[in-house]
Amino acid sequence: MTAESVTSPAIFSTAVAIPFFKDVLINLGPFYLLFGAFVIVGASNAVNLTDGLDGLAIVPVMIAAGSLGLIAYIVGRVDYTDYLQLPYVPGTSELAVLVAARLGGGLGFLWWNAPPAMIFMGDTGSLSLGAAIGAIAVSVKHEVVLAIIGGLFVLEAVSVIIQVASFKLTGKRVFRMAPIHHHFEKLGWAEPTIVIRFWIIAVVLALLRLATLKLR
Repeated sequence: MTAESVTSPAIFSTAVAIPFFKDVLINLGPFYLLFGAFVIVGASNAVNLTDGLDGLAIVPVMIAAGSLGLIAYIVGRVDYTDYLQLPYVPGTSELAVLVAARLGGGLGFLWWNAPPAMIFMGDTGSLSLGAAIGAIAVSVKHEVVLAIIGGLFVLEAVSVIIQVASFKLTGKRVFRMAPIHHHFEKLGWAEPTIVIRFWIIAVVLALLRLATLKLR
């Protein structure tokens, strides 16, 4: 795998953009299909793991979707990508419509999912919402950026991986309970406290990435 210029559409279609590095892509060739599938499936399951407390998953999903929607609009515009020195991806600005629908639906759902929840997301909702975020990230060629914007989901998934690996290898648990939001429950944090603080983390991560779009 080698770093290539963004000027070749053939290379760009199977390449991964690296944040903060100007005009650098890692060409995965035929392995990009597996990578893209990994991003979508990983995002889907990470959101599913996050959906453990009332209102915990939907707000970070909306934050991630909104951030990716803004990026989709930007990379679909030649003038914006030229100024920000981002790879231009024709047609992605249309994804802003999909993101707007996700945000509207998310707000309607949050009205009833806020603690104490009267409607629950369940596997059907969390898996599909996570997959949609992953698919948007792949479409706009910001797969790696998703790990930053959706850092909360990564944290939740990694906590489960660490817990399972540690228990199988050593018989000991790193966290009192996984995913990590349950660990804080066991420490005595109130559910609304966990939910709101995790929302804050999601906002900070999204703003951090959006604020550094110009840094290439």
